[in-house]
Amino acid sequence: MPPDTHRADERRFLDERGSSAALAPNGLNPATIMEKAVRERIVDSYFWKEQCFGVNEADIVDRVVAHVSFIGGTYGDAQKPSPFLCLAFKLLQLAPDDDVIDAYLAHGGEKFKYLRALACFYVRLTRKAERVFEILEPFLSDKRKLRRRGRAGAKLTFVDEFVDELLTKDRVCATSLWQMPKREILEDLDLLEPRVSPLGDIEDLLEEDEDEGRGEDEDASGRENGVHGDRDEEEGEIEDRRRGRSSSTGYSERDRRSSRGRSSSGDRMDVDRRVRSDRSRSGSRGRRSYSR
Repeated sequence: MPPDTHRADERRFLDERGSSAALAPNGLNPATIMEKAVRERIVDSYFWKEQCFGVNEADIVDRVVAHVSFIGGTYGDAQKPSPFLCLAFKLLQLAPDDDVIDAYLAHGGEKFKYLRALACFYVRLTRKAERVFEILEPFLSDKRKLRRRGRAGAKLTFVDEFVDELLTKDRVCATSLWQMPKREILEDLDLLEPRVSPLGDIEDLLEEDEDEGRGEDEDASGRENGVHGDRDEEEGEIEDRRRGRSSSTGYSERDRRSSRGRSSSGDRMDVDRRVRSDRSRSGSRGRRSYSR
């Protein structure tokens, strides 16, 4: 068959890709990067047979804009391969060069976020570790929303979260990712420069946080001391008031008792006087009767 002929049956790609074409930049066989079960589902899917036949690098953009509305691997109870995964497998077949990938990520990615997500996923599958970090890390600041669909249903995610998963996790979108060395190891090997966070130096940020925490603790302790001092003063004033009230109440009770005692003694004296006067009157009357 002439090399320009495009076969409708993509199983030829699965059978002969490893021996008739170059490997990916990271040394892996593009036809076997995805698991066999996933590859068979993709090739047998209706979207692959209808939308991925005779597609080149430019047509990928049209397919993404028209058909990709979520990211993911397989979805639903039937575990159907998503259009996102089918187009990623088509990119493995096309093997676009770095200029095309840069166009997907930069100009096309600014307008179509799912095109950028697809290009990031393809870079993670095919490029070397240092290139993966260099290409994907700038997109950790992309805060645009993405829709993710899986077997459990749909949920919301973001471009930066998806890129972070590509850099840190071992399985994304129903695909086992090849194990990359950690960034610290690549820095020790002088393959990567130390990453500068947009927030600044992490050590400086930690020191500032510690200083702020100490200042807040000191302010809180000063406020607590001031509150305790005010409370002590208020409690002292309240005690003085209570003492004054108790003393005044004691004096008033004493005055009441003394006045009551005086009134009772006065009443007794009046009663005695009345009894004496009555006796004197009765005695005078007896004398008068006796003289008569």
